[in-house]
Amino acid sequence: MTRNSFYYCLKPVIPRSLQIFLRRRIVLARRKSLAHVWPIDHGTGHPPPGWAGWPGRKRFALVLTHDVETAAGLRKCRDLVFMEKELGFRSSFYFVPERCDVPGGLLHYIRNQGFEVGVHGLKHDGKLYNSWEMFSERASRINDYLREWDAVGFRSPSMHHNLEWLHELEIEYDASTFDTDPFEPQADGVRTIFPFFVHGDSRQKGYVELPYTLPQDFTLFVLMKEKGIDIWRRKLDWIASRGGMALVNTHPDYMSFEAGQLERDEYPADLYMEFLEYVRANYGDSFWHVLPREMAGFWAEEVSRKKYREGSETRSNQAFVAGS
Repeated sequence: MTRNSFYYCLKPVIPRSLQIFLRRRIVLARRKSLAHVWPIDHGTGHPPPGWAGWPGRKRFALVLTHDVETAAGLRKCRDLVFMEKELGFRSSFYFVPERCDVPGGLLHYIRNQGFEVGVHGLKHDGKLYNSWEMFSERASRINDYLREWDAVGFRSPSMHHNLEWLHELEIEYDASTFDTDPFEPQADGVRTIFPFFVHGDSRQKGYVELPYTLPQDFTLFVLMKEKGIDIWRRKLDWIASRGGMALVNTHPDYMSFEAGQLERDEYPADLYMEFLEYVRANYGDSFWHVLPREMAGFWAEEVSRKKYREGSETRSNQAFVAGS
């Protein structure tokens, strides 16, 4: 049994307050020693070969996403949509199909506002990747929800991932990885602040991988108990300077939209609003802001165009050699 499997076996009997206390102690104990790779790993800022830049010659890209994991999170989604729309932003919400009832009216509302809906695992119990047999069985049901919700994007709970197995899902993109985040249970970062394509084969189509590139809100505000957005600002500025993709993953479950006493695992939603205001105030219209499905479509097309260009160059070289 792996360490993660052991943790998820014990998790149902460990009080939530103790879970947070233990994770906080671990994160704070490791934070200083990991400063060379978090929140910025300077080796992740190189653009992919042949990179021509974002549409409209924008300086960087911005993608906003949210994982919704509890009934409390479901109740806060409309407040979050309203906040983002008021500031001129759009985002994608990923829901767990079989953990708590996801109202069809909420999904319709989110899509009708010009936002996106995606699937966040199946049960959020840490068992999705325990075995190929379990993953394959659950993948079939996940695909049912993808079709039912008109969704093309997926994110695994707890950022667990197996990029080869994910070919079984009927998706255009996955968002279960990160550039660098040594505090996650599966801490193998993909070490890039750009999307990338996960190629398939004759049986499986490929998909786009969208790593998150700004620290998660839970890590910053619940585990580390940060009181401001300095880390978000610093990482965003660095990504902008490298022309990458700033993708943030937050959770309405942990946001408090009410004044007053915060729960143990809450932070003021005003911190997220402050981040959005910072983006708009400091970067104006110099960034390309899109939904994840739009980013995936763009990146897949870029991969196709690159293949076409490479193929054309090869054919031209062959014709030149034949003609000589």
